[in-house]
Parts: sequence; C-alpha cells; structure tokens
Amino acid sequence: MSKKKKMLLIIALVAVFSCGLTFIAQAAPDNIDIPKVNITIDGKSQSSPTEYVGNIKLLIMLTMLTLLPSFIIMMTSFTRIAVVLSFLKGALGVQQSIPNQILVGLALFLTIFIMHPVYTQINNNALKPYMEGTVSQENAIEEGSKPLREFMLKQTRQKDLKLFLEAAGMDKDENITMDNVPLRVVVPSFVISELKTAFQIGFLLYIPFMLIDLVVASILLSMGMMMLPPVMISLPFKLLLFVMVDGWYLLVKSMILSFM
Repeated sequence: MSKKKKMLLIIALVAVFSCGLTFIAQAAPDNIDIPKVNITIDGKSQSSPTEYVGNIKLLIMLTMLTLLPSFIIMMTSFTRIAVVLSFLKGALGVQQSIPNQILVGLALFLTIFIMHPVYTQINNNALKPYMEGTVSQENAIEEGSKPLREFMLKQTRQKDLKLFLEAAGMDKDENITMDNVPLRVVVPSFVISELKTAFQIGFLLYIPFMLIDLVVASILLSMGMMMLPPVMISLPFKLLLFVMVDGWYLLVKSMILSFM
C-alpha cells in the first residue's frame, strides 16, 4: 500500500469517528439532571448552626486521633523504656539478634502496665462522664489532663521545667502553679528529662559490658591474635554475664520502680 493510500485511509477513519461523536452529541438530551449530593446524619438535614459546630468538633477530634501515636510516645513512659532497651541492645552487641519489633512491643506493653493507674483516673474522671453527658467537652479535657500532668511532673526535673517556663515568659507569672502548668510547657520538659534519665541508665548498662570488651581485647593482643575481632570472643561472655545475673528481670524491675 502506497503512502497516499495510507493517508487517505487515516483521513477517512478520522472523518467517520468525528461524525459518530457529532451524532452522539446531538442524540443526547439537552437537560441532564445531575443528582445533588447531600450528606445527612439520621436522615435529618443539617441546617442548624449548632449541628455544624458539633460536626466540626467531631472532625477535629478525628484529626487529633492521628496524633495519638505521638501522644503515646511523648507523654508516657515509652520514651525512657525504648531508649534504655536500645542502649542495652548496643551494649550487648546483638544488633541483628534482637529484632526492633520485639523491643518496641516490650516497651509498649511495659508502658501500658506502668501507665494503667493514670489511664484509670482519666477514664473515671473524664471519659465516662463525657460519654454519659454529665460534663462538657472542655471540662472533660481539663479533668483528663490532670492525672497525666501529675505523672509527667513527677518525672520532670525542676531545671528543665524552669527552662521552658522562662522561654514561654511564664516564670514571673504568680498564677502558674504545678496544678495549672500548660501541657505545652510540661511535655517538652518531660521529654528532655526522660532522655537524660535514659542516657544515665544506658551509661550504667555499658560499663560491665565495656569491661568485658577491654579484658578480651587485652588478652587477644597479648597472645598476638590481632587479626581476630574481639567482638566474636566477648559476645558469648556478655550473654553469659547477662543471663547469670538475670538481666531482663533486673532491668525491667529497675525501670518499673523508677516510675513508682
């Protein structure tokens, strides 16, 4: 087939396709009723401003639920426990042997155990009355934040709290007490205090295992075995020491008692 015939065939197909589209457009009705979308709750139209405000509050609450993991990490005992377990993993030198999922799961369930009294107070003083409609949303938030604020302030150093009070310009406000310190000041103070405590515990964890590394490295160097990695020899001794002193029991007990 020559090029001229191919061009004529393409032009004919385009013409037929254009005619078909024109016919469909002419056959379509002029007035098409587009259905209107109306979202209602319980079949009632939402024309009242009060209902709109309630729906906006519900949307805000659902949005805040997406920040729940951050609240669990930053406002509970999870930070200290997770950092200490990470230090333990590095001190033992078993980065590949203990999966991170196991340590995170252990930290999460220890957090639930330690924070259970606080959760109980929040449930009894805020959630239940709010669900029963006996208190307003503002009062429920205020009553629910009191046990959490009290827990965080017990673990927060005065120096760290004073830092954020001065940064927020509240250090000279006589109305600010331990009972009404804003959470925006308490939370960062609590977090840096928890990090400092976790680093102190991690330092104490490193000392016995570091001594084992030094002894093994000195023995290998005195024997002229400089090509043999000391980690391969010290790891079994570290695990033996940790098992003999019942390390998991002592570590978990110490962390639980540190919050009591």
